[in-house]
Amino acid sequence: MKKIITILCIAAALLTGVSCGKKSETAVKDIKSKSGIEMVYLPGGEFIMGEGNNARKVKLSPFYIDKYEVTQGMFKKIDLPDPSHFKGDKNPAEMIAWVNAAMYCNERSLEEGLTPAYNEDTWECNFNANGYRLPTEAEWEYAARAGSKEKYFFGNDQKNLKNYAIYNKNSSGKTAPAGSRKPNPWGLYDMYGNVAEWCNDFFAADYYKSSPFADPRGPAKGKERVLRGGSWNDPEEFFSSSARAMDGSINDACILRDTIGFRCVRNAE
Repeated sequence: MKKIITILCIAAALLTGVSCGKKSETAVKDIKSKSGIEMVYLPGGEFIMGEGNNARKVKLSPFYIDKYEVTQGMFKKIDLPDPSHFKGDKNPAEMIAWVNAAMYCNERSLEEGLTPAYNEDTWECNFNANGYRLPTEAEWEYAARAGSKEKYFFGNDQKNLKNYAIYNKNSSGKTAPAGSRKPNPWGLYDMYGNVAEWCNDFFAADYYKSSPFADPRGPAKGKERVLRGGSWNDPEEFFSSSARAMDGSINDACILRDTIGFRCVRNAE
């Protein structure tokens, strides 16, 4: 019987790429998109989102997420103008309005022959499309936590933040090239710091109380969109896997900030 189980396990491993006898985290793997951008496949599953009285269990479907924040070089590659303040092809794109991030997602989708996720008349997201989009707030936190339940993906000791994040104590007053610090356990860089990252969700302070268990996507409408991760200009007190922020520069170029960028996700097949 043991031999039969071993054979079945090996066969399953060959089909799925998941090693026998290991935890589900082993299904996390690096990939490259058709256009050569590094991403990480996340298998989805259940996790506790938020903290304290605002915590709740959430279940997510599998998805791909950019290994790095979208850089200025990636932005230029699809012929979109780079509005960034701190110039450098390896630096994250910033001064990005939410609609510009969504537009980038659509252009990147078209470049790879995928169906764009955003309707550019209404900016509604088609979550069934196979193209790129901004992560939901739940997807972002799941990716940032990388299986951890502590305040940070590296534990609870704030002193270690300097090893993983570009923030106001080590930024020299500007962004740094993407991936300048250590990644989280799932190989994702700059989940804390460098630039705060747009999520797809509208912001609501009490959304967790009414959000669905499976694949929550935020309120149907709102005036601000969610930001996650903190930036080069933020103090260490602003950082954790569950820390939330919001911004109203959804499509207003007059209030853009050099602290805001993004990374992309797309549904797994």
